Amino acid sequence: MSKEEDNKAIVGRWFTRFWGEQCDLGVVDEIAAPDMLLKYSLHEPRRGRDDIKAFMTGFRAAFPDLNFWGVADLIAEGDYVVGQWEGGGTHTGPAFGDFLAGSLPAASGRAMRFTGTTVLRLKDGRIVEELGLDDGVTALTQLGLIRTV
Repeated sequence: MSKEEDNKAIVGRWFTRFWGEQCDLGVVDEIAAPDMLLKYSLHEPRRGRDDIKAFMTGFRAAFPDLNFWGVADLIAEGDYVVGQWEGGGTHTGPAFGDFLAGSLPAASGRAMRFTGTTVLRLKDGRIVEELGLDDGVTALTQLGLIRTV
């Protein structure tokens, strides 16, 4: 397989095992670089395996049905892989204050469903960066954290 095909396979595992319906935090140690950067518009940037695991643990505690899935084939060039996705979840867990735009009280019952595009950079078979551009306005509106006119 080519480097691009190898990278797409790694990212496919990441999307399925980290962001998918059943999160397996073991995948972080397997394929994330020790100082990996995870950055999306809704949350503070996270760096390093422990920080990324803590982020996902809190996110899934607040949104137990959290799930994201690909909506197009992955695109790879050199060290980069790009994926389009859709997903979301319902806030039925503890209070959640990780959103940059505000916090949710415990078990608000609000659901979010939104889309995005993610660019991942890999080096030596490990993910070193995951930078996402998501439709955070849609998610935050659905959660009642921002209002549109």
